[in-house]
Amino acid sequence: MLGKIKLGISMGDPNGIGIEIILKIFEDKRLFDFFIPLIFAPVKLLEKQKKHFQLNTNFVVINKNQRLHKANLNVSDLPMPEGELVFGAVSKSAGKLAFESFKSATTALKNREVDALVTAPINKESIQSEDFNFPGHTDYLAKELEGNSLMFMVSDPLKVALVSDHIAVKDISRTLSRELLKKKIDQLSHSLKEDFNINRPKIAVLGLNPHSGDNGLIGQEDHQIIRPLIKELFNAGQLVYGPYAADSFFGHQTHLQFDAILAIYHDQGLIPFKTLTFGEGVNFTAGLNRVRTSPDHGTAFDIAGKGKAEIESFRNAMFTARAIFFNREEKKEPHFSNKNEK
Repeated sequence: MLGKIKLGISMGDPNGIGIEIILKIFEDKRLFDFFIPLIFAPVKLLEKQKKHFQLNTNFVVINKNQRLHKANLNVSDLPMPEGELVFGAVSKSAGKLAFESFKSATTALKNREVDALVTAPINKESIQSEDFNFPGHTDYLAKELEGNSLMFMVSDPLKVALVSDHIAVKDISRTLSRELLKKKIDQLSHSLKEDFNINRPKIAVLGLNPHSGDNGLIGQEDHQIIRPLIKELFNAGQLVYGPYAADSFFGHQTHLQFDAILAIYHDQGLIPFKTLTFGEGVNFTAGLNRVRTSPDHGTAFDIAGKGKAEIESFRNAMFTARAIFFNREEKKEPHFSNKNEK
């Protein structure tokens, strides 16, 4: 039976729904059978939102090097920002606090003070600063951790990874190359084996252009880059198929025949993923030496402060992080000591 993990949690944008969700989740005492949670946030802010939402979540402030409580939400206390925090508002004060929480949580993850990290949603406008000049969590983690990141949206039974993630549509074709595509296929295959225990993964690759280019009539990328590489990999024994026309692939439920789908760009993969799984899916940053997940939704400023936030995606992100952590631990080679050998 799998045990507990020490779970780091970044609070996300305090003007959004992140803290509400986290406090709601840990009202359920059963979760402490699986997690020892540590959130990086101002305890005064947690107390304020706990009162606002009329919740009963128990939390305790933990000082550095202090042992974590096993039956409470542990808090690494952060200073409150100078500016006012208002539900649903884009503000630099909120963005600065969101970054401080994320930075502290990432440091704890790097130092193995926590086993895995779940990040609540940030607002990508308010968080921008000299210290955080990235399109999102993934790019910052790729800089701070070891490995090569892969944006991987997971649920049961749909898993979708991306060749390119947060780049402008006009740059997608220029960015796509044989080398990048092969790298992402290899990363996806490795993650399916290591993180999800799928020994011989079957992967579908979507085409870039409408109708996968119609044999070169609509763009050359599918004809010159994607199809030849897939053929080469398949002939070498990998179960990689495609390119599939993205417009009909999910409508025909072809995705059910595969362990994962590799989409060429962000919306090509995330529109069908969120349409089919929204509220339950998980964003997993594969390819790095530490485990990080997040819910599949954003800050939801339109419902922030109203008590309407759903917790399912965040809870799924927690359990996905836990499962991946243990899958990786089980695959590590045992270290045998020979100090008693003669």
